[in-house]
Parts: sequence; C-alpha cells; structure tokens
Amino acid sequence: MGGVAAQARPLDSNAAIFFTPGNLVLSRSVYAGDATTVTVGQALPPVCGSKASCTGKATNDGTYPNVWLNDTVDGSFGITSPIYLDQITTGGTLVNTLAAPVSAVVTSFPSKSELALNLSSDGNFITFMGYSAPVNALDVSNSNTPAVVDPTNPVGASYYRLVAQLDPNGNITTTATNAYSGNNGRAAFLANGFYYTAGNAGNGGNPQPAGVVAGAGVQLVTPGTVPGQPVLLGDFSVTQLGYPADKLGKDDNFRGLTIFNNTVYVTKGSGGNGINTVYQVGTAGTLPNASNSTLPVQMNILPGFPTTLAKNAGAIQPFGIWFANASTLYVADEGDGTAANAASDANAGLEKWILVNGTWKLAYVLQNGLNLGQPYAVPNYPSALTPATDGLRNITGRVNSDGTVSLWAITSTVSASADQGADPNKLVMINDVLANTIPAAAAGEQFTTLRTANYGEVLRGISFTPGTVQPAAPASISVVSSGLLYNRRTQNYSGTVTITNNGSATISGSYYVAFQNLPAGVALTNGTLRRGLPAVQLLGAGVTLAPGQSASAAVSFSNPSNAVITYTPVVEQ
Repeated sequence: MGGVAAQARPLDSNAAIFFTPGNLVLSRSVYAGDATTVTVGQALPPVCGSKASCTGKATNDGTYPNVWLNDTVDGSFGITSPIYLDQITTGGTLVNTLAAPVSAVVTSFPSKSELALNLSSDGNFITFMGYSAPVNALDVSNSNTPAVVDPTNPVGASYYRLVAQLDPNGNITTTATNAYSGNNGRAAFLANGFYYTAGNAGNGGNPQPAGVVAGAGVQLVTPGTVPGQPVLLGDFSVTQLGYPADKLGKDDNFRGLTIFNNTVYVTKGSGGNGINTVYQVGTAGTLPNASNSTLPVQMNILPGFPTTLAKNAGAIQPFGIWFANASTLYVADEGDGTAANAASDANAGLEKWILVNGTWKLAYVLQNGLNLGQPYAVPNYPSALTPATDGLRNITGRVNSDGTVSLWAITSTVSASADQGADPNKLVMINDVLANTIPAAAAGEQFTTLRTANYGEVLRGISFTPGTVQPAAPASISVVSSGLLYNRRTQNYSGTVTITNNGSATISGSYYVAFQNLPAGVALTNGTLRRGLPAVQLLGAGVTLAPGQSASAAVSFSNPSNAVITYTPVVEQ
C-alpha cells in the first residue's frame, strides 16, 4: 500500500472545493457509532494478541457518551470516526467544510493527541495523520501495524498508520507507514520532499520488540512509497542526562511537532517515562534524511527547558509549539488532566519562552479567558459529564505588522468522563505583543472562544490554509530591489536587495528577504531557504538597524531560459 489519492467532499454542495489563502483550517471529528457499534458482553479488545491476556467484556453498548465507560474493562478502548476539515476565517466564521473520504483515512474519536495540522514549508499543503481502517472499528489506535507486530499487545488487530496530504483544491493523498505500532501517529510536517512525523509506539510488554522501538517517536516517511520498516529519524534517552534507563522506546513519546529555520522540533508531555519538555532533532539548520545524516540523529533538550523526569511532581505538559521568530517560542501546555488541579496549574495554557544569551527562559503563561477548571455547558451533553478547560493542545500563529502576534489554539479538558479525550472542547484565540517579556506587560491580554464543539464532536488541529504564503513585509520595513545585470562569466543575473527601517524603534536581527513567486526555472544561487522559500540574509543575529537606516545584500539568480525575473519580496525573521 503506497500513496492513495482521494477527493475530499464538500458538505455544502454550493461551497467551492478550495481554500482561500489567509484563512484557517480546523480539523474535527464527529462520533458515527450507535448502540450496535458495541454489544454489551462482547470481548474487548475484539481480537486478542497471541501472547496477551484479554478478559474484558463490554459493559456498555455503542451509545454516546456512555460508550466510553468501556475504558474501565479495556484500556485500549477507542472507536474510529470520520475526519472533517472546516475552512474558517481568522475570526472563526465558517466558510465551508471538507469531509475526508472514510475510504482514505479516519481518526480515533477519543484520541486527543491526533489530527494536528501542519502547513508545509512551501505553504502549499497541509499534512495530518490517521488510520487505514473502517469507521466504527474498535481499538485501532492501539493496534499493531501490519509489518510490526507485538504478540504481547492485547489489541491483536493490525492497521496501517497514514500520513494525509491536503492540497489547495481539497485533494487528499495518503501514504501508509508501519510506524507507531501499538499507539498513534500524531503529527506530520512536509518539508524538502519528506514527511517528518511524531507519535508514540508500543502497547505490550517490557521490553518492547525492536521493531516497535524503531517505529516510535520522530519518523521519516517518503511520500507515495510502499510501507516497509519504519525509519527512525531521531532518538532520545534519559540516559543522555545520567538517569537510569526507562522502558525502551517510551522516552520518544512525542506529541507536538514543528519545523522552523530548517530544524525539526518536537515536544513530549504525556506518560510516566522520559522527560516532558521541548526537543531539537539533530543539528540546527539541517533537515535530516538518509542522504545527509546517519539515522537516527541525536536529539537534545532546548537549553533552559525542563530536564526533570516526567514522573516527578511539577512536570510540565507541553503539546503544540509555534515559533514567532528565532528568539520567541510559544508552547501550549495541556494541564495534567486532574480536575482538582485545573484551576491552579501555573503552567497550563500558552507559555511564552524567549531566548536570552543562548538559553530559553519562560517569560509568562497566558491564561486569562481560558477559565481553567470552570465547567461549561454543551447542549444535550449530560450535566454529570460537563467538561472544563484544562489547558491547550495544538496551536498556530501569525506575526502581525503592528508588532502583535495572533495565536489560535485547541483546548484540552477535564471532566467526569471515562475518556476525557472524547469531551467537547474549544477553539480559542489571543493576541500577544511580541516585544512583551514580563507578565505585567501581558496582564491585559485575554483569550476569546471562537467555537465550542457540539455534542458528539471533538476539535483537534488548527493551521493556515494550503496556499497561504508568508505575510507581507511589516509596514515599518520597506524592501527595494535593484536592477539585475547579466554576468557573461558566471551566466547569472546579479543585483541587490535593501531593507529600510521606517519605524520609530530600532530592530534587531536576524532578518531575511525571501523571494516568492519566482518564475519557473529561475533559482537563487547565493542564498538559503526560509520556510521553503529562497532567501538572503540582511541582518545577522544581534545586529541592529536604527530608524532610517538600511541594510543590503547581494543576490544572484540562474536563469537558463532568460525569462523576465520577477518576484515578491517577503521579510522574514
């Protein structure tokens, strides 16, 4: 099974099957089961591993929400469900909805860590992870994968995990992988022709089989290939910090994933093994693959982030991450899942970290408006199960020209439900002043709720639409390009680009100009890549540009067909 193409379907026949650049995409799922999905007394899991002991019998039928009470007899309990992708404005207004074909990809309804959305480095695609399985299948999120079978896993069935790629016209292509056997793939990011993925593996005994361990954590998947053995991209062990070894493979239980400045970053925030923190995968500035690196590459905790064991009191619960620039990182903290702690957890919400002299420091945590620990009503949802916000999961953001940052986030919950991952949750947003570094300066910033999930619905991931390009140059910075001259010796066209600080405050690097919309066949020969675009650097790290001052950089383009060279300059930090 390799790449499979499918056409996503609009729920509104009058809605266009395309995405408008600058809008958002929200992933969600709706429970599709009924009383017949589970029969009281049936064996759970339905298929038991050959070396596992399975004694569970269903206590409840498939009726939502009491179906999740079956968690008490089957720790792997889950039910697959369809995936919906809502295009919304940045203010939360629904534009249209695409239903991912269930023949192509499904999710596990109560699995809270699934369906993160990531916009590719070139801005043309969204990627997410799911399963090749029918709707209403049981225990798929803890099943084996076909080529990596753990006989001690109580879930004896096998299903491929999938990376799904969504284009601007609503087309979905999937690539199967044998990674994440015994658990779930959570996020995927398309960059430089590869999928970089994050997830967890293993649901059986200790030690886990070598194939399960090799299929955990950060994986490398080649689009459109037939699934073979998993390709472990990066590996971390607590022994790197002098701690005794944990359960093999569980130090790599990752959830959040992003790529910034050609570097892969992931988070760990669940499970009793390993360290809950933020990790860099490999060398900064290098997207590792089998051609440029020896895999798996070493992973390291970002300087300044926690290094204490996850099982210790006070551990953070990081989930989604988003870089505003090279020295500002926003980290979503999910909370610890305990209702009694929700209102008082100092780290739950949106953490802002700043880089100071090579070390990351926590500036403050944004919580106002989340109403942590305060129950909220959902129409038709049983009052005994009323959820409350516990923190945040997946996030995305945008740097605005006025010096603010807009951020959108999916909430986590606490409740009396047997599976809090199945709670109706929320989409929220907040504006933060990028330059703020102290809590007092951000005291007036507050989250607003853009959407609350309905009965039988969960919200999962948030991203800008495929086709969204990087924002235009900030209003305070202008860009001027010189004319290009042809050099007969090099056979390249050369010139300069210049930025000018038209604002009233000094700015500091790093600053780049990226070249968007270059004609086909024209290539920048003296630059680098910034979020998938060719670019040149104008200000280095720590270099300042006072009001009225300018900085320039040389540019050189190869142009074999002698086309007219045009482009849109984009200022990047």
